[in-house]
Amino acid sequence: MTTFMGPNYLLESDTAVWLYHEVAAKQPIIDYHCHIQPAEILADRRFQNLTEAWLEGDHYKWRLMRADGIDERLITGDAGAREKYDAYVGMLPRAIGNPLYAWSHLELQRYIGTDLVIKPANADAIWEAGCRVLPTLGVRDLIRMSKVEVIVTTDDPVSDLAEHARLDADPDWDVRVLPGIRPDSALAFDTPGYLDYLSSLAAAAGLEAIRSYDDLLTALERRVDFFAGRGCVTSDHGLHHMPLPDPTANPAELFRRVLAGESLDGRETDALTADVLVNFAKMIHRHDWVMQLHVNALRRINTRMTRLLGPDTGFDVMHEQPLATATARLLDAMDQNGHLPRVVLYSLNPHDDTILSTIAGSFPGVRGQVRHGAAWWFNDTRSGMEAQLENYANTSLLVNFAGMLTDSRSFLSYVRHEYFRRLFANVIGGYVERGEYPNDPDTLAWIMRRVCYENSRDMLLKKQ
Repeated sequence: MTTFMGPNYLLESDTAVWLYHEVAAKQPIIDYHCHIQPAEILADRRFQNLTEAWLEGDHYKWRLMRADGIDERLITGDAGAREKYDAYVGMLPRAIGNPLYAWSHLELQRYIGTDLVIKPANADAIWEAGCRVLPTLGVRDLIRMSKVEVIVTTDDPVSDLAEHARLDADPDWDVRVLPGIRPDSALAFDTPGYLDYLSSLAAAAGLEAIRSYDDLLTALERRVDFFAGRGCVTSDHGLHHMPLPDPTANPAELFRRVLAGESLDGRETDALTADVLVNFAKMIHRHDWVMQLHVNALRRINTRMTRLLGPDTGFDVMHEQPLATATARLLDAMDQNGHLPRVVLYSLNPHDDTILSTIAGSFPGVRGQVRHGAAWWFNDTRSGMEAQLENYANTSLLVNFAGMLTDSRSFLSYVRHEYFRRLFANVIGGYVERGEYPNDPDTLAWIMRRVCYENSRDMLLKKQ
């Protein structure tokens, strides 16, 4: 029987063991999309206990606790830190097969230094270990322990990026924390408060007001230029569905109606959104940034809980909107005007994987001009990652895969890179063990380095 979560966890062959321990595990991390707060890095926050480190803001864990019927008071409510911790520890033994079971144990092993199994019988010992170790480690220590070289945060265009500037100027901090611009609010034409947001965007861009479509594009371009001056290398776009461009639409007139408080129908909203994205691609192409398009997430489906807790609290789900035609036409519109940036495509629905991979392969340029991104969110599992890697290998060049990211608010979530690297080593090792690829150590090591580290580094830092 294999040792529980031992050194060779997920590694099912001698080749996989060698690839992981001798190559993959030694690679630094480029975390090119996450939701951690740069202010916490600037302050070098220290967690006092595992509730703070594990459960604050982690809607992955919140969803799992709700699935077990745990009262919301013990999840996001006013219960004490130990009560919330006990609720999570009491639930986790029932999470067999869920990646959170593995991630939580890896977090304890890598950062707390204990290999105790998470269960109520060990709750006191694990809690005490967390309370002893965590206050001695600032989040900067956690980042360095994880061998992170670059972190890309997610920032609204109106942000002044003050924390990024201060981190960049800090002589005691050598990990690059780069902003990533996320202009979703500027495209949320039908949401309450949109006109108020435009006032904030105008002020940030040095405009008196946004009174036309040209003003909107000018404001966004000024903010792109500002972000570029702060080291930004990527934009990120969270889309309910991929918008279908309409070359017959008049975006200036559509936006005039938005400013007048009128509602657009779905086709009109798509046309306006797509036109903004095409123009945004032109803006970032000038800076040679990467555009990340996240699609097919259906947001905030539980109205009552969203009103109670707000957005990003665990009530977003997988969507199933068609995306082939819209994605192809959107990228083609960018390409036709000569401003197709480097693009990474993600869908929350795994049924879209082959579509995205084949679309990506239809826009050649520098290596990986358009790429299918990492298995995202609900697909961030063993089976989800393995299926995504197999799909990528079947339809493209696996060696050009952009690699893993955390997409997380947690400073302990870098173990997800370890989880991915173990799985990737096992996949590559499987090809060798089955005689599907030669046992060529130099080439195999090169593949591991490319996918685990160098591709994401080169994608962001433009070392093509």
